[in-house]
Amino acid sequence: MMDVISSIQGVVWGPVMLVLLFGTHVFLTLRTRVIQRYVFKGIKLSVTPDKEASGDVSGFGALATALAATIGTGNIVGVATAIASGGPGAVFWVWLTGCFGMASKYGEAILAIKYRVKGKDGGLIGGPMYALERGLKQKWLGILFALFAGCACFGIGNGTQGNSISSMVQDTFGVSPYITGVVLTILTGIVIIGGVKSIARVCEKLVPFMAGFYIIGCIIILILNHDFVWPAVKTIVTSAFTPRAAGGGFVGATVMMAIRFGIARGLFTNEAGLGSAPIVDAAAATRNSVRQGLIAMTGVFWDTIIVCALTGLVLVSSILKSPESLAGLTGGTLSSAAFASIPVVGPIVLTVGLICFAWSTILGWSYYGERCWVYLCGQKAIMPFRIIYTLVVFVGSVMTLDAVWGIADILNACMAFPNLIALLGLSGVIVAETKKYLFSDNMDGWSDDEIPVVDK
Repeated sequence: MMDVISSIQGVVWGPVMLVLLFGTHVFLTLRTRVIQRYVFKGIKLSVTPDKEASGDVSGFGALATALAATIGTGNIVGVATAIASGGPGAVFWVWLTGCFGMASKYGEAILAIKYRVKGKDGGLIGGPMYALERGLKQKWLGILFALFAGCACFGIGNGTQGNSISSMVQDTFGVSPYITGVVLTILTGIVIIGGVKSIARVCEKLVPFMAGFYIIGCIIILILNHDFVWPAVKTIVTSAFTPRAAGGGFVGATVMMAIRFGIARGLFTNEAGLGSAPIVDAAAATRNSVRQGLIAMTGVFWDTIIVCALTGLVLVSSILKSPESLAGLTGGTLSSAAFASIPVVGPIVLTVGLICFAWSTILGWSYYGERCWVYLCGQKAIMPFRIIYTLVVFVGSVMTLDAVWGIADILNACMAFPNLIALLGLSGVIVAETKKYLFSDNMDGWSDDEIPVVDK
């Protein structure tokens, strides 16, 4: 079964998907006249509440929820996997993917606001399924996206994350996965039963703490590794463009391997182009689409440009410092060994980081999955979904989920196809909105788009 899953993964995450995703990033970067140059404007907007606008959550709440789902184990284990398979040069391509991916994240949020609707309960609903239905008039693609995302949430956003937490807690503290599973299940149920407002409130507090803690921890490790930081930077850059022979703790890797694994892991960790984050962006209180687009774009900046880059520097500098003890290790094993090589600080940063990152992913993806099942089945799906989703947290915590990782990875790729069709097909709308508000110096302008009420 794993051989079949691996074969399918190789196809859906093969060259066609990577070229399509990265190509969309580059295309939207050019069409928006390098929207990335406004990232600091987006950061300012994210911490400046738009009190006059109405919505289910604040712009920052939507960003925090999206970051909760995005900043996950991929930021630590995913980067380690890229280095182990593609060499240190893969870190450069992870970072470059984030630079261009901001344009796609910006476009996704604009379409989410532009085509959002209002449910019978007054809540704002949106995402790629509504952009496909209302913007491109292709409801069948919207149904496909919702189905893929609604299934993927139980794997990549839930079960596998619970498994990562229980495994880490057991290895570090010797606590039974069953105890960890029960605690996680109760905490998750308490938060998600209150819907997006409850999730956003928790994420607004959890995300700054976990990101800040991890960033500070990485900086401390880099200070301890100070003699190897600049050599690590040079190794990452040179290996991105020249083949690397095995040695010094690194496996041999070609330039194409560095590009392939760097782009694949970068796309996986920041989710730009997958279509997940705009589901929560649609619930944001914002006076126009561009404001939330700029805020959403900063999510990729924090996730990939900052967190993944720091992880890459910590891992590569640690390998250069201790090549004998870290040679030949892969994925999570490499992460654990690299951080453990730093006395006291390293293991704490890794353990707390992984636990917070994984649990926040469970919370963020719960909302993504709920909105997709509401699109497919209506409001009656909300409570059954929340109950099942909460129970899956426990199941994931006590089971081995190698196959689930693979299946969820496949579903993620399947989500991306209809979302990329929306981004490319509606790129003219993204440009028009950008001209209307950003390039016309009308960022305080109010949108006159009608928000229809749907029977869901």
